Amino acid sequence: MTDQNVVVGVDGSVIAVRALDRAADEAERRGTGLHIVYAVPDRDEAAPVLASAVGRTRGRHPDLPVVASAVEGGIVQALVRESENAALTVVGTRGLGGVTAVLAGSVSLRLAAHVHGPLLVVRHDPPCDQDTPSVERGRRHIEGLPVLLGLESDADAEAAAYAFEEAERRGVQLRVLHAAAHRRAVPEMPSPIPATSPGRQRRDQDDRAEEAVPRFGTGRLREEHPGVLVDIRTVHAGPARALVAATREAAVVVIGAHHRAGPLGRRLGPVAHTLLHRSHCPVVLVPSLG
Repeated sequence: MTDQNVVVGVDGSVIAVRALDRAADEAERRGTGLHIVYAVPDRDEAAPVLASAVGRTRGRHPDLPVVASAVEGGIVQALVRESENAALTVVGTRGLGGVTAVLAGSVSLRLAAHVHGPLLVVRHDPPCDQDTPSVERGRRHIEGLPVLLGLESDADAEAAAYAFEEAERRGVQLRVLHAAAHRRAVPEMPSPIPATSPGRQRRDQDDRAEEAVPRFGTGRLREEHPGVLVDIRTVHAGPARALVAATREAAVVVIGAHHRAGPLGRRLGPVAHTLLHRSHCPVVLVPSLG
């Protein structure tokens, strides 16, 4: 048992219940406790929602340590504060103040921009409001799927480390999609032997160099996690589209949280935005320490 809890924000909505269930699974997998947080204008209003959340979790995970807190004010400030000592912070794509889609409103935007440590955004998990055999089969199917890592550069070192640990915890394969820089084609004179033309040789050399980047970058992690099987693929264009497609057969996708300055404050990069809106599995954003 570690000292760091998994923290989850709830508000009584259906998607928040899905986030709660996922957070409880994550806490049990990590051997830590679960901290349920509900932000309300008046603490007296929180009792029914928190009691229901605690009861549901203890019914599904009777040995899991669970604490619940009602906080006055905004959920963003509460989760950012709690995330400082959390192993993982979990939210759903809807709810928590009426946000219609994650990062579509200022509440979720500020949370993603300022949360400390990994943030798990729960999307299309199997329905959790019914304990049916089909739901259990769906959960078992998800547990056997690989962990997907979107790797852009050395700045994603923390995301890569998290993905290796996640794959090891689950006992599944780690699938890495490396986004290579787009190369502009340089016109050249036709060659009677295209395979040996200078342009083709340069492209082949660049391809080999780009494919070696993620292997070199994950070399230390492979040594630290020898039991994790790794499949690395390089995409030269459209990394967001490639990642979204790959999430159809992934238990979770892990990406680095790259922030950019904008007129309304810090915002996430386009790949993260696309995944959070279109991913077919839960998304983990890992802040860069650089």
